[in-house]
Amino acid sequence: MTQLPAPSEPGSPHPSRRGLLWGVAATAAAAGLGVAAWRGGLFGRRAAPLPPGWWDTQWDAPQGEPVSVVAFQGRPLVINFWATWCAPCVEEMPLLDAFYRENKAKNWQMLGIAIDQPSSVRRFLTQYPVSYPIALGGLQGTEWGKAMGNAQGGLPFTVVLNANGDMIAQYLGKLKEDQIKSWASLAV
Repeated sequence: MTQLPAPSEPGSPHPSRRGLLWGVAATAAAAGLGVAAWRGGLFGRRAAPLPPGWWDTQWDAPQGEPVSVVAFQGRPLVINFWATWCAPCVEEMPLLDAFYRENKAKNWQMLGIAIDQPSSVRRFLTQYPVSYPIALGGLQGTEWGKAMGNAQGGLPFTVVLNANGDMIAQYLGKLKEDQIKSWASLAV
């Protein structure tokens, strides 16, 4: 005598439909992780042009001298948007400073753009100095970050440019040491 399969419980999907649902869920999860990794800078990306007018931008440094962005043109550049009140920003600054000190002889440049009050930045840098130039970006700095791909306006946000001035990497959130070390091979 042939036995029929046990009936499914009311409301439970058919076994083959359940497998399909699990497959769809796994695919969606993988796609979500892929997008998150892309936005987080875990994968390489094609070079993208900078927003128009970037090289014409000028800010003040914390001590008042001008910081002209055009002075950074023609060599690889790391642009880091940060604030004194942003704990992940402060935590990654020693790593950024170490990268800059180790690679400036290899033509690398770095520019920190503070999205903060000038007096707060001056106080902070007195306690925690860095070797690379800092610009007081304010609201204009926030707008440049958005124009470079930081639609959320979150901090820290870092952009890596090659010597041609094309964006070759973007990172939203606190950087890890291995991400920073990978830059040396990106823009040479």
